[in-house]
Amino acid sequence: MKPEYISYDVAFGKLFNKYNGRLNDDERQRLKKRPEIFKEDVFDKRLKTHKLKGALGNYYAFSINYSDRIVFKILDDGGIYFIEIGSHDVCY
Repeated sequence: MKPEYISYDVAFGKLFNKYNGRLNDDERQRLKKRPEIFKEDVFDKRLKTHKLKGALGNYYAFSINYSDRIVFKILDDGGIYFIEIGSHDVCY
């Protein structure tokens, strides 16, 4: 599935900048590539996209690396809304 568009709010932007600031150069390169893959196919196998469970049952996540992810929602109009970035412990 190729998203119609990707959006996020100011809070996600701040979380992203904070997260990005903690990364080394190799990790930053990986982080930069993930959204590029995501824009072409939300469910690309390299991203390990999956539906969340429980209180987050209406959301999905894709992997940045082994321990970190981006949580998002698929909107009715085919858009994507990024909600959270970070480890599995830090979640919306």
